[in-house]
Amino acid sequence: MKKILLVCSAGMSTSLMVTKMQTEADARGIETKIWAVADAKAQTEVEEADCVLLGPQVRFLLSKIQGFAGDKPVAVIDMAAYGMMDGKKVLDQALALLG
Repeated sequence: MKKILLVCSAGMSTSLMVTKMQTEADARGIETKIWAVADAKAQTEVEEADCVLLGPQVRFLLSKIQGFAGDKPVAVIDMAAYGMMDGKKVLDQALALLG
């Protein structure tokens, strides 16, 4: 199972992205756990994740989250994909991070 954590400023704007990504993962037969949290909860949630994606609005937190994520991959979601709520593209980004 691949565990993908999304981080945004309030944990709300990524809720739709989580749904779209999970729908795409299910369609592909990829077992995943995808969830979203506000940036304030990221440090406590990152331990369970295999990779972390940040919403574009919190890209300024990239180095901070990389600092406590250890060797887990952390990246900012592509702004165009996020704006279009393109769950397929963002899932592909997460899967690429995971290798």
